[in-house]
Amino acid sequence: MKKFVTSILATSAAAVALFFAGAASASASTTYTVKSGDSVWGISQTFHTTINSIEQANHINNHLIIAGEKLTIPDGSTTSQTTAAQPAATSQATPTYNTNNQRQSQNQTSNYTGSANTAATQTNNTASSSSYTGSNMKSYVLNQMASRTGVSASTWNTIITRESGWNAGIRNSSSGAYGLFQNMHINGGDVNAQVNAAVSLYKAQGMGAWAL
Repeated sequence: MKKFVTSILATSAAAVALFFAGAASASASTTYTVKSGDSVWGISQTFHTTINSIEQANHINNHLIIAGEKLTIPDGSTTSQTTAAQPAATSQATPTYNTNNQRQSQNQTSNYTGSANTAATQTNNTASSSSYTGSNMKSYVLNQMASRTGVSASTWNTIITRESGWNAGIRNSSSGAYGLFQNMHINGGDVNAQVNAAVSLYKAQGMGAWAL
C-alpha cells in the first residue's frame, strides 16, 4: 500500500512539473524598448526571430518603429516555421530594385523638351505623376511627398538626392538604412512602400528625421 501511494505522488509531481514547464514555454516572450537607429530587421536578428512575427505581435505597419516604443518580441522558436513558409517574400521584391537604373534612364529619356504647347505639357506631367508607372519615379515620388506632407517638392528632391541619389534599392551597409529616403525603420519595399514609410516617419518626427 505504501509503495502504491508513493508511486501516485511521484506521478502527480511529474505531471505538475510538465504542466508548468509547458506553460512557461508557450508564453515565452521578451519586452524590448526601441532605441534610436533600431530597425525591425536588426531587432529580429538580435532575438533570433523574424520580421513578420515582431510586426504581427505589435501591429507594425510599413516597418515603422519609433525610439522609446516598447515591443513584444515573440519566442524565436515559435516563429521559425513562418520564415520557412515564406522564403520568397524578399526575393519577389528584388526585381523592382534591380531595374532601378533602367527606370532612371527611361525617366531621363522621357523628359520632353520640344516645342509643344506649355499648358498641355503641364497637364500631362500632372497626370503622369498621380500614379506610379515604373518610368516616372521622380515626378511621382515628389508629387506624393509634397501633397501628403506640405513640404515642397524641391526640398524632398534635395533630401532624396543627398540620401540615395534616387536609387530605390540602395542600402547603407553600416546603419542598415534603406531606399530613396535612407529610412532606418524599413528593411525593404517598393517605391510606394518607401513613400508611405517616409510620410509616416515625417508625421512622427518631422524634418528632424533627415536632420533638417
